[in-house]
Order: sequence, then structure tokens, then C-alpha cells
Amino acid sequence: MDTGNWSQVAEFIILGFPHLQGVQTYLFLLLLLIYLTTITGNLLIFLVVCLDSRLHTPMYHFVSVLSLLELGYTAATIPKMLANLLSEKKTISFSGCLLQIYFFHSLGATECYLLTAMAYDRYLAICRPLHYPTLMTTTLCAKISVGCWLGGLAGPVAEISLVSRLPFCGPNRIQHIFCDFPPVLSLACTDTSINVLVDFIINSCKILATFLLILSSYMQIICTVLRIPSAEGKRKAFSTCASHLTVVLIFYGSILFMYVRLKKSYSLDYDRALAVVYSVLTPFLNPFIYSLRNKEIKEAMKRQLKRTGILG
Repeated sequence: MDTGNWSQVAEFIILGFPHLQGVQTYLFLLLLLIYLTTITGNLLIFLVVCLDSRLHTPMYHFVSVLSLLELGYTAATIPKMLANLLSEKKTISFSGCLLQIYFFHSLGATECYLLTAMAYDRYLAICRPLHYPTLMTTTLCAKISVGCWLGGLAGPVAEISLVSRLPFCGPNRIQHIFCDFPPVLSLACTDTSINVLVDFIINSCKILATFLLILSSYMQIICTVLRIPSAEGKRKAFSTCASHLTVVLIFYGSILFMYVRLKKSYSLDYDRALAVVYSVLTPFLNPFIYSLRNKEIKEAMKRQLKRTGILG
């Protein structure tokens, strides 16, 4: 296809929630409060796990890595969303848009891999408790964490490369709350069926494969726990998995419906609502899930507060 007479779009306009123009200031304050709480909560969990030697176990190692990951995951989108809520000109450069997509998807993929690693850790701890200390070593934890990061950072490279070669010559209004593959592809001045197919295959392999691995781990965990004779033993075994399983259900419950589909988009409001869940609410809820439901983290926080003199 001849693209010689087409002028490449230099920037995009992110429309966000156009039906809520009258309450932009309130949305800004609400989102800012959520973002500050997200940063504080995840940073607090990361520091507590690092500083408290009693939490230097594989499970809490992965929890601290997840908290650190959420800081980068939210930084990829929320600051720009906040700026757009107060700005009349809600623009982002073409290269800036691609960078936002890359970091959002690479860190999202890293979270998928990390949640899978955490499920495997719980499987070993509950189903193979005698071998757990020798199997899940500190070295293996570090290797798994690095592997999750490297795999995530490499994940969207092919998709970004394909999008960067597309001609964008006309409409530049992104019908979404941040740059993402489906709304950007809908603006291209050429057929994007190959991009949609590649996006679908990569997301299906990445999201479905990790989700099925997590389900497989929990099926074996459930079978093992049901064989425990005492009710107290069953409760303790399930309690070690409750926080992780809650995070998995919230995170995968939204991204499965958003990215594992061949259609470019469902309703615009549907896409925006799902985007709020996995980009804003999930990172916001994670610190509460891991702190409020976890006795060891709450006790570690109290010890650190007493050590610093904040809590007498």
C-alpha cells in the first residue's frame, strides 16, 4: 500500500472519560488519593519485608517484588492520567504513547509471571513441605524473580515493533484512558488484522498459560489440604494462600476479558471500566489484601514502628 502521500501523526489526544467533563477536578483528587495510597502501601510492604529478618522467606520475597513491581506498573499510566484530568490539551507524543504501551504491558506481563511463581511457591510449601526448604532456596527465588522481570520486559517488543511501522495519517483521538494496543490500532490508516492476531496470540499464550498454571497449582493445593485431618490444619494451609488467590482473581478477572479476544474493542465504556480495574484498583488493593489479611506482615509493621519510635 502506498503511504507516500500520508503525513504521520505526531501526537495523540487521550480522551479519557469524555462524559465526565464536569467532574474532572473531583476525579483528579480521587485518583491522586488512590495513587498516593498505592505508592505508600506498596512501598511500606517492600520496606517492611526487606527490614524484618523474620519475613526473609521465599513467600515474602515474592510479595516484596510484587510491591516493587506495582510501583512501576502504576507509574506507567497514572501520572499521565492525572495530568490529563487537569489539562485542556490531553496530548501525548507518538513515541511517548509507544513507551507507555511498552512499560504498561511489560510490567503487566512481569506481574503475570510473578503471580505464577508465587502459586508455585505455595504449591511446594503445602504439597511438598519436607522438600520445600531444599527446593525453594534463596538462589532459586532470586533467579525466578530475575526471570520474571526479563521475560516481562521482552514480552511486548514484537507488538511494539509492528505498531511503530503502521501509518497514522488521520484521526488521532484515543478512545481510552491511556495508550493501549486496541485503541491505538483502531486509528491506523491501514489494515491491522495482522497486529490484532499477533496481539491475540501473544496475550493468549502469556495470560492463559500463566492463569492455567496458577489454577493447576491451586487444584493440587486444594486436594492436599482436603486430606489434612484437622480443621485447624486446613484453615492454616488455606490462610497462607488466601491473599495471593484474591489478587489473582481480581487481576486476571479483568485482563482476561480485556486482552484475550480477537475483536478490537467492545463498548468503549466497557474497555475503560476494565482498564480502571487492572491499572488502578488492583495495585491500590494489593497492599490492603496483603497487610490486612496477613498476621505476620501486620506484626512486622508494628515491630518496625516500635523500632523507629513511632509506635510506643
